[in-house]
Amino acid sequence: MNDWDHPSPFTLALTPAAEHIDGLGHTNNAVYVQWCEQAGWAHSEALGLSIDDYQRLDRAMAIREGHYDYLLPSFGGEALVLGTWLTASDGRLTMERRFQLRRAGDGVTLVRGRWVLVCIEISSGKPKRMPSEFLTIYDAAVVAKAG
Repeated sequence: MNDWDHPSPFTLALTPAAEHIDGLGHTNNAVYVQWCEQAGWAHSEALGLSIDDYQRLDRAMAIREGHYDYLLPSFGGEALVLGTWLTASDGRLTMERRFQLRRAGDGVTLVRGRWVLVCIEISSGKPKRMPSEFLTIYDAAVVAKAG
């Protein structure tokens, strides 16, 4: 498939370096998880919510579930593009974030990921309703599936 799974992804350009390559000669699966975290934070900051905002509000969107489908390998030096979207929000406690990693050269999808996020109070770690700033910024960014 040569298309993005959802419209208008927030993207990061990535290239596996030597330290990302495992004993099988391809990018280690744990690196993809780290890249997804990097993309999630970059997207949140681009939308206007940083870690400083999370601390000020004593709220955070924490990963409750993470699912990854490793479809094809990537290799050192390959140009990759990781797209991410917010794809669902209940407007209270939970959101969903999706990821799609593609080879830049031919657009082939290598990895897909999905997170279920829950809003927590940082000071207690307990689930708490999303503050109005989260709703205003994150809910406006939720996309519909393409097609």
